[in-house]
Amino acid sequence: MLPLGFVSAILPQKSLQEVLNFAQEKNFDCVEVMCWPTENEDKRRYAGVSHISVDSISDSELNALKFNLAAHPTKVSALGYYPNPMDPDPLKAAFYRGHIKKIIRAAAALEIPIVNTFIGRDYTKNVDYNIHQFREVWPEIIQLADELNIKIGIENCPMFFTDDEWPGGKNIATTPKIWDQLFTIIPSNNFGLNYDPSHMVWQMMDYLYPIYHYKEKLHHIHLKDVRVYQDKLNQVGILANPLEYHSPKIPGQGDIHWGKFISALNDVRYRGPVVIEVEDKAYESSESDIEKAILSARNHIRSVMK
Repeated sequence: MLPLGFVSAILPQKSLQEVLNFAQEKNFDCVEVMCWPTENEDKRRYAGVSHISVDSISDSELNALKFNLAAHPTKVSALGYYPNPMDPDPLKAAFYRGHIKKIIRAAAALEIPIVNTFIGRDYTKNVDYNIHQFREVWPEIIQLADELNIKIGIENCPMFFTDDEWPGGKNIATTPKIWDQLFTIIPSNNFGLNYDPSHMVWQMMDYLYPIYHYKEKLHHIHLKDVRVYQDKLNQVGILANPLEYHSPKIPGQGDIHWGKFISALNDVRYRGPVVIEVEDKAYESSESDIEKAILSARNHIRSVMK
């Protein structure tokens, strides 16, 4: 059975130990642990959570943490940090890339095999411009990952949900055509996907296609559902702000057929982590609601894994 976990960002008030203990108590196998900077300016929902502060942890604390993580029954599937490493502000972009490198080094020290993040994008420029920028700034990040044998999982979220992200969104790694370009520029085996099928659904794409066509690039999986409201889409069309016609949901309450999704992963012999990501506003009024969302999603995914 695939190791099932959740993203720690949904439990920002808990310490790392409390998150891992909760995961163990609720029969999860793993957790993706968020590592945002201590001094964080990102106010997006679920951004800014840091259960491991890689920019303030000492070598002795890192060694102690490594020992504690190895002893805990619930494992860390990956370290996560999702900024815009190609922000049009060069100082911000450089800071974000520098923090990604800190996380890669911490992952190696902790013997955690995967770091998940975004490629980023200058959302005011076209795809060709951003591909050129990627060619300039990303090879040194993947070179570090190669040197330390850490896999980089790029989430395929377009990061176009608010008007300040118009028109291009803040992450270029959104479609198979673009993935092909990125993977051609950097052909490293450590450079792959943290694949989230929900983003394909609202882009009107086949969410099973990437599983079969990028099976060697699947480093990590996010389990998030989505509901496309056809009546709203009929009014605003696909060029509207995407949240005008869709909403993130927990697995089992959206448009994804999770039995088919897990079956496809099994078809390609994927054996990595599958991690629930909760971004459902219907479950945000209290910590109790959040925990209900995590457990409801767990129950639905477990039911189709059997």
